[in-house]
Amino acid sequence: MEAALAEARACLATGDVPVGAVVVDASGVVVATGRNEREARQDPTAHAEVLALRAAAAVTGDWHLEDCTLVVTLEPCVMCAGAVLAARVPRVVFGAWDPKAGATGSVYDVARDRRLPHRSEVVGGVLEAPCAALLDDFFGARR
Repeated sequence: MEAALAEARACLATGDVPVGAVVVDASGVVVATGRNEREARQDPTAHAEVLALRAAAAVTGDWHLEDCTLVVTLEPCVMCAGAVLAARVPRVVFGAWDPKAGATGSVYDVARDRRLPHRSEVVGGVLEAPCAALLDDFFGARR
């Protein structure tokens, strides 16, 4: 999660919402990283999770990320939870809960929906306080 937080902090330079993600392999080695780049790229799909998953697929040479874990500072949204399932990621670990748009347990639970052909284990609240504080500071400065 510390690596994901470092990615999130890097978002501040571009004015993007500070969310960072890392993909780790079964032995815990970081395979790929990503951070929100919607503002930097002017791309609505440039969420940290999507960019990290794309990078991990490029590094591994396989879009099936069945031996990986996605670690992200904020609970994934519907789009990102869908990307996790599409990539067959078996585990998602996140820091801060997203009571407005979270899709891995708070508002929706896409990652564990039994109606879908793939599901992921979800672990939320890891280093929740620093992950939430980074977001609160970012949005507080904008208000």
